[in-house]
Amino acid sequence: MAIIGGLFFALALIGYSSALRLVHVNPYLTWITGILIQMMLLYGFAMVNLLRPGIWLVTSLGVVLLITRLVLGYTGKVSIHYDGLHLFDIWMIFLGIVMAIVLGQSPLIHYDNFSHWATMVKFMTYTGHLPGATDTIISFSSYPPATALFLTQFVTFAGFSAGAMLVGQFILIWAASYTIFATLRDRTRGLNSMLLCLTIAISYVFNINIRLNNLLVDYVLAIITVAGIVGIFVYQSRPKMLAAHVALFCGVLLLIKNSAAFFVAILVIDYLATLIHHRVRGHRFRQTLKITARLLGTLLVAALPFIWWEIHVHLTFTTSKHEISAAAYQNQFAREGVTGLIKIGQAFLNQIFSWQSLSTQGFLVINLGLIAAWAIIKFVCHHPNSLLKLLGLLDLITLIYYGSLLGMYVLSMPYAEAITLDGFERYMSTVVVLNLFIAMMALVRVIDKTFYEQNLAERSPRTFRSIWTKNGYQLATFLVMFFAIIMMYSEINGTTFTNHYNRRSLPVKLSQVTQPWTKLNNAKILIVDPQQVEVTTYYAGYLANYYFFTNNASGQAHFSKSPQRFRKSLRQYEYVVIPKYDRSFTRGVKRAYHRRIRTGFYRVTRNQLRPVTRHEIQRYR
Repeated sequence: MAIIGGLFFALALIGYSSALRLVHVNPYLTWITGILIQMMLLYGFAMVNLLRPGIWLVTSLGVVLLITRLVLGYTGKVSIHYDGLHLFDIWMIFLGIVMAIVLGQSPLIHYDNFSHWATMVKFMTYTGHLPGATDTIISFSSYPPATALFLTQFVTFAGFSAGAMLVGQFILIWAASYTIFATLRDRTRGLNSMLLCLTIAISYVFNINIRLNNLLVDYVLAIITVAGIVGIFVYQSRPKMLAAHVALFCGVLLLIKNSAAFFVAILVIDYLATLIHHRVRGHRFRQTLKITARLLGTLLVAALPFIWWEIHVHLTFTTSKHEISAAAYQNQFAREGVTGLIKIGQAFLNQIFSWQSLSTQGFLVINLGLIAAWAIIKFVCHHPNSLLKLLGLLDLITLIYYGSLLGMYVLSMPYAEAITLDGFERYMSTVVVLNLFIAMMALVRVIDKTFYEQNLAERSPRTFRSIWTKNGYQLATFLVMFFAIIMMYSEINGTTFTNHYNRRSLPVKLSQVTQPWTKLNNAKILIVDPQQVEVTTYYAGYLANYYFFTNNASGQAHFSKSPQRFRKSLRQYEYVVIPKYDRSFTRGVKRAYHRRIRTGFYRVTRNQLRPVTRHEIQRYR
């Protein structure tokens, strides 16, 4: 059934893409635009408590669109021009399939998967609605649900599992990545297209802190912003399409994460600059009024879904973790004082200027790379270019992001987490990836303009300045293609290695002793974890809540040696699960219940631990 459901979903995605081609959406933007449109439709259904029928309606609409497109094409009423396969298409298809296969076999390990992202998808998949005030299994209730809605749609048809969720998110990332090829002046040039493929592969180096085998949205924010910038460039001479594109992408970014406002601002500024640059000559006041009206109208449309979400959060929940709140900022100031804030600032500066910081390394690589490219193209190729101006803009983006990130640590994050700069490299990877894509897209266009033959229709294997430049071009193309493949395989192998390395992790071990529950319940469950740090950080508890679909699960590492106290502590729970062998717990069971157990899933009764039967598990599945 999962195969049939996955095929149904794929046909729907193709249907949306084909329909968008008919309304002249750029072919390289149709996939991600179709996905974002589905997100918005699902969001509307979810907000009126019709998520489950909405998933079927939205997906079925895609299939209907595909059938309609095929019928119209067969009868000759419409036609779509296809450019055919290019070198980068083959790279994307082959390596994308290999990556998806690896992700489909990957477990979820990262803490945030269980504290929110995966739990949110599981909740909506099996309950069919957004969480309410009584659904305390969702702690971060103010987090917008955009990516979770798309993953819920995908796993509804492909089957719910960790691997299915990861594949669903990879589809989103891969579709957004594909948009960068729309910026190519000549898609038949292997060197330029392979440089962009290499950029995709390199971007995962700076995403190493979370990789693709996690549901965290930091990389998603960057790549959706990149796709938004590509669309602004492609549609710059089509005002209506441009406005629709900006409204859609900004609206979705705001529904992915609260902190996406920074990336929305980048798109808005780019949009405004495009409107000014392509204004029609005429009276200055009228033009200013027209540009202002168009900008504000687009922003209003983009902001309405997020405003709806904020109203929903405030009407549904009294308090929510990580909710945007001025009162929380004031409390942070009052609690920590100036000294605490200075310590956070010092730690922040030390991290920025540390050579071990991956984000700092990325910042330097982008700067040195663009400076070198500018110098070579200007002084060796004798072609003036604006790469230095672009570099200044990218550095400004980085500096402003540094400031916003410091503000988050100082104002809204608990001091214990802020002083250690919790998640710093993960947060900074977003802007590094964004800048990397912008830099490489601009560089590729500059490189194309330095080619000997500028008439794209006249380009052929014979149109080179000399045999030496031809040989150099072919060698460079081969080397870039080689590294693009090798680096993408490095990410694939890295994910495979991570999966192997995590084979003894708590989530994997848990899946070996029992099956996950899919019915929301209030069962009290204890997960025995010999790793104290996994208990004190609530990792074990969040994992158990996600796995057993309850908000009454908790973890414990140490137990009393007294048989009476040991039994009393276990009687607080209905079930106890032992994923990993814990010698001290095994001894405690031996003393208290006169039986020897190593791992397993047990029902807690007054005088014994009884193995959970298949019938009991089926009650929750």
